[in-house]
Amino acid sequence: MTAALSFTQAQQDAIEELSQPLQLIACAGSGKTEVLAQRIARILAQPGVRPANVIAFTFTEKAAAELKERIHRTVHASMPDIVGLAEMYVGTMHGYCLDMLQTYIPDTFKYGVLTDITQQLLIDRETNKSGFNTCQKTVQGTPSALRRYMDTRIYKGALSVLQEDDVNFGLLPESVTQSLGMYKALLADKKYFDYTSMMVEAVGFLERSQTATQLDTAERALREHVENDVRFVIVDEYQDVNPIQERLVKRLVHFGANLCVVGDDDQTIYQWRGSEVTNIIDFAGRYTGVRTIALADNFRSSKGIVELGRSVAERLNSSERLTKKMVYASHQTWERGDMLTLQFEDSNEEAGWIAERIAELRGMPFVDRPGSAPRGLSWSDCAVLFRSVKDADALVAEFKRLDIPFIIKGLARLFDSEEINACVAIFKYMLREVTEPELRQFWESSRLIPDPARWSTAVSVLDDGADFTASNRWGSYNIQRLFLKFLEALDLREATIPATAGNPERAELVMYQLGKFSQVISDFEAIYFSSNPKSKYEAFSGFLTFQAPGVYEESDEDAGYVAPDAVVISTIHRSKGLQWPAVFLPYMRANRFPMKGQGGTQTIPHIVPLEAVPNGSRYKTNVSDETRLFYVATTRAQKYLYVTYAPGESKLYKKPSDFYLHCTASSWMSTSDEGLPAVTKLPPTPRTETPNISISFSELKYLIDCPYQFKLRFMYGFNPPIHEALGYGKGLHDVLSEMHKRALSGDLLTKADAEALVDRHLHTPYAYPALREQLRLAAIKATERYFDRHGDDLTRTIHSEKQIEVAIAPGVTINGRIDLIKSLETGETAIVDFKSTEDSQAESVTKDQLSIYALGYEELTGSAADRIQILNLDDHGKSTNDPVNTSLVNAIRDKVAAVSDDIRVNRFDCSHDHSSEAAYDDLAWMTRS
Repeated sequence: MTAALSFTQAQQDAIEELSQPLQLIACAGSGKTEVLAQRIARILAQPGVRPANVIAFTFTEKAAAELKERIHRTVHASMPDIVGLAEMYVGTMHGYCLDMLQTYIPDTFKYGVLTDITQQLLIDRETNKSGFNTCQKTVQGTPSALRRYMDTRIYKGALSVLQEDDVNFGLLPESVTQSLGMYKALLADKKYFDYTSMMVEAVGFLERSQTATQLDTAERALREHVENDVRFVIVDEYQDVNPIQERLVKRLVHFGANLCVVGDDDQTIYQWRGSEVTNIIDFAGRYTGVRTIALADNFRSSKGIVELGRSVAERLNSSERLTKKMVYASHQTWERGDMLTLQFEDSNEEAGWIAERIAELRGMPFVDRPGSAPRGLSWSDCAVLFRSVKDADALVAEFKRLDIPFIIKGLARLFDSEEINACVAIFKYMLREVTEPELRQFWESSRLIPDPARWSTAVSVLDDGADFTASNRWGSYNIQRLFLKFLEALDLREATIPATAGNPERAELVMYQLGKFSQVISDFEAIYFSSNPKSKYEAFSGFLTFQAPGVYEESDEDAGYVAPDAVVISTIHRSKGLQWPAVFLPYMRANRFPMKGQGGTQTIPHIVPLEAVPNGSRYKTNVSDETRLFYVATTRAQKYLYVTYAPGESKLYKKPSDFYLHCTASSWMSTSDEGLPAVTKLPPTPRTETPNISISFSELKYLIDCPYQFKLRFMYGFNPPIHEALGYGKGLHDVLSEMHKRALSGDLLTKADAEALVDRHLHTPYAYPALREQLRLAAIKATERYFDRHGDDLTRTIHSEKQIEVAIAPGVTINGRIDLIKSLETGETAIVDFKSTEDSQAESVTKDQLSIYALGYEELTGSAADRIQILNLDDHGKSTNDPVNTSLVNAIRDKVAAVSDDIRVNRFDCSHDHSSEAAYDDLAWMTRS
């Protein structure tokens, strides 16, 4: 199975160990993803093992996508006929918990998920109902109320601690306990999960199913699933698991499933979020018969970087880490001058040197893999990592001055960019907080007016939108739609954005920024959509000015998949799991990195006393945590590493960091710059990495019919406007899902149950009252009509909401759920897709999707379906019943694979005619070339 690859003895041992509990200590750059993929392939090769028997947890969705792609590639190479891979869970613990709840508990089907951003917006909007106004903080023994906006983030953090950790509630102030109860009630009322509540609910559900003496139907079904199906559990980044996540793992292996945990205690950097490093350090003492294997070889970095990183890790006390020693095993060579530790007069001089060195690195020969031809380094091969990107002011200014393209990972510092400031000015103009000439100056300064003659038309769009008395329907004041209409009136799109000298990549960077702003609008409208129009726009303008810069500073996620050829500015936390040929670590000041222990009112201990939580001190910054973070920072570099310091103006930040001084003492680092070696440079060529993109079947239409729409939505992150009827289609699907799932267990519902089913599942949070009732009645009628037409078919249900997955091309996976698989009276097997309205989607697009469904069903079961059906739930909608056409299935697969190849070369041509399809109207104007 592994003949084409060579592995170290430790890696081979890890791949082959399938019987004992396994603890893999994976040093930085040790190739753990490939090892896990190979180990899972070995598991699936065992007699009697199905993909559904395997659960693999990753820390992020991005890591899950990478691991899943490796698994598919590895498994299909050795077992090309394997079926059922879609039933193997590879993803985050949060995603698994949500899937568990929405598989077994019908009442949760309609729950939406709050992100960190929308959770904060909800708390700020509902300060009374969220418990925010009830909660008190205690500073130096004195209780006081929380301050709206100022303290929301620490309140949100405290809510997580209260639910995820082993809290002694007897040691909490009464106001804190009361606030938690109010917050939980608010989530239930609004039908939301946040990242914490979905885990709490799922783990509680799982524990009840294994400990209660009387089980309801759902609990019994879950218990049987875990006992009979879960045989192998793999947990990556185990050092960052917190107490509620450890409880999840414990319950999944309760009936004897094999457990493999993978991590590196030296990379425990999330203790301030509750992760507990003792989980991995004490693992061998908590489970019987544990085998521990160290993956010590670093295949990423030069010997100099490996030795420096090892010396950083060894600063930790031996009691704080497992015994191991990272070993150089890379093809990257160390040369004197690759690693520098430099001091500058001030941050401006430091930023100037970094910008100069990045420019000099362009074109330097670099070998990505052993035996591959060298390429010239480009902008995106350089990363500047900060303890906090709040410290990047001087560097950002220097990059702008020199027109060096850069992106900031996540949404941090989004509101520092000229493009975003211009967007913010739109809404200040609508509230008459800036004048029309001032608004134009914002857009001219940002170089975002392709055709000055169109300016007055664009302004009129804003003037019309600012007439807050024009409609009785508050939802018609749609911020996202107005933003897109303004851009359309300007004819601002990728093809019309002016490039600047030395920065031909600017168009892509601008679209990247505008896509981020579209995400900001979506976040805000998710919570504030149904508001008085004037108040809504005032609140949005205030959010952009006073809250958003701080809120998005803490955001982990990027808006889209695109990775422009630009220098990366990132926090060290966000860099985990990534690598670059050249890494810069500036701002190495004492009290900044390592960060001085937080004080004042901005700490969770002022709400949740540390003594109420086991090892509560981990929620506070300490030197050990900062040391682990610096270890992560240094080991992101493959060849070039530059650690720099300049004294700050404040007395607190005058001295160099201990980490900087540690680097100056390393024999691998130089403390003076002798320049880069005199070598022949190559044309700058950014490394092209396969984006691991996972899309749903409903999103498939963009990939097939309009690749550029796909780019706008998924690469750049543009979002369509919220529709007032949003939730109607999903509610109907959930009604039918419960109906068919209960039929599978012998519980047949009737037409008399239609109203109760609709009331359980229909959730239309953005509908105005009259529309909400209209949608409810329509859903009841559609459900009753379904019983009339198909009620007798319930007993022929084979699968309801069956998960399928199709790997179309390397890195591109289409996944989703088939609404229904049933046997027909004719003895044939049919794949059924429900359409909630007559105009929900073009029939041709749906047939293309169903052809992929047929392919997914065959890959899932090994059997081919006979028919594909579209059942339209609209009284006027057309239903179809067609044979599975093998040639059509293959043609669609080839078509999607071809488009997937285009993604890799950034080619998103579209010949689709958008004029007759409303589904494309929101962004169609951007597709013009």
